[in-house]
Amino acid sequence: MDASVPPVALTSTGPVRGRPTRDGDVLMFRGIPYGAPAGGARRWQPPRPPDPWTDVRDATSFGPSAPQNPSPLDRAWGAHRLDMSEDCLRLNVWTPAIDDRRRPVMVWIHGGGFTGGSGSTPWYDGRGFARRGDVVVVTLNYRLGVLGFLDLSEVGGEALARSGNIGLLDQVAALAWVRDNVAAFGGDPGNVTVFGESAGAMSIGALLAMPAATGLFHRAILQSGAAHNTSPRERARAIASELLEAAGLAGAGADALLEAPVEQLLAAQSVVEARHQGSGLPFQPVVEGRDLPTAPLAAVAAGSSSGVPLLVGTTAEEMKLFGVWDRSLGTLDDEGVAGRWRDQGGVGPTDAVSVYRASRPTASALDLWSAIATDWVFRIPAIRLLEAQLSHQPACWSYLFTTRSTAFGGLLGSCHALEIPFVFDTLDRPGVAMFTGDPPGAGELAAAMQEAWIAFARSGDPNHDGLPPWPPYDLLGRQTMDLGPDPGVLVDPGGAERELWGGHR
Repeated sequence: MDASVPPVALTSTGPVRGRPTRDGDVLMFRGIPYGAPAGGARRWQPPRPPDPWTDVRDATSFGPSAPQNPSPLDRAWGAHRLDMSEDCLRLNVWTPAIDDRRRPVMVWIHGGGFTGGSGSTPWYDGRGFARRGDVVVVTLNYRLGVLGFLDLSEVGGEALARSGNIGLLDQVAALAWVRDNVAAFGGDPGNVTVFGESAGAMSIGALLAMPAATGLFHRAILQSGAAHNTSPRERARAIASELLEAAGLAGAGADALLEAPVEQLLAAQSVVEARHQGSGLPFQPVVEGRDLPTAPLAAVAAGSSSGVPLLVGTTAEEMKLFGVWDRSLGTLDDEGVAGRWRDQGGVGPTDAVSVYRASRPTASALDLWSAIATDWVFRIPAIRLLEAQLSHQPACWSYLFTTRSTAFGGLLGSCHALEIPFVFDTLDRPGVAMFTGDPPGAGELAAAMQEAWIAFARSGDPNHDGLPPWPPYDLLGRQTMDLGPDPGVLVDPGGAERELWGGHR
């Protein structure tokens, strides 16, 4: 690779110029449009292809991020403040070379509660994957929050009938771009793995059920998210009504909605989010009978994604990220935890507190609450997805990330998002150490996890020499790889608690 010659790739809409990494062994292309600007009359409309260009377009800088309210977590994770614009339908590519090698392709869908995040966050640097695994990595932006998941069908009629799933339609458009263009970057459009965390994984759970996404990816890795985070149309329309009222746009016509400043919409979004705190995400995919015809879990159980091997897992203490700074948890006893569980909409077993306490006799209120809520929001949905897919696809794999952060005196535990810099092997990126601390064996585990993700992307099987043998998940043993200081296979981890949930969640 001649680092002195800027790499140029020819896409279906025009040529783009990237640049090599500092080491010169990976090529980066940033800010490539996969969709046209989505503001003005195109707001809340399905994405359309960008206008073509003839001159070589510079693709050495990230494009604008999707409009969103500021997030303290983003700043902690090292996300630099990008320009925000409705012209945000951009993606980024890391590749070992522009040739005809037809490498496996890994497409990352970022998290952020469907209201935040960006494909350009430093944690999501794809060069480690490209360098270690000879794969092509793509990260992308998609419309968020009020602009990506607001069901305006009741007030806008057919013109805005698809507005509730615009963010998902953006992801489908990005995957279609990958299908049509990734060969120009040395990738194989017939071997595409989608992977994502939190809302990114929840998005993948929805994509598994979307007819428009069928055939656009061939394997899927879902980290701390499954197929449960959707809203029925009735709830989604009620959220839209609240949003319009908060924005001062109740009763306004379609023109007023399209002309409203983004800042006005985002301010109203904050009001609605605060009102629904603890009662489920107000902005998320909508089961509306068209783009998302049925609830994703039911669709998967019916075989909507029968050809897709799955790798699904969670961290061991997901909810500690959200509860560690909640001082009220420090004053609760078990009865108080049970009351909080009821108040926040817990629909699990009535004896959850006593059963979880039995296996955690010395746990604090925070630990007890975290264990119950982690299972409710993350672990049980992951199990449900695996088991829905099993009858159609035996290549299903489960993991539990148990490495604990040493930051803040260990208060974060094995919390939500902690596995991301291990997967990307970006432990040395800005802000990461403040979050992860310095767990024993972190570097070795990061290498082993990234190798597993690469192996899965290449063949649908995460096994490699750096980890103990990893059997697929089945209903006899519910085998789960413990990705912690001493990796190994667990048999039905947390089985007693799992059995408690029965038909719940």
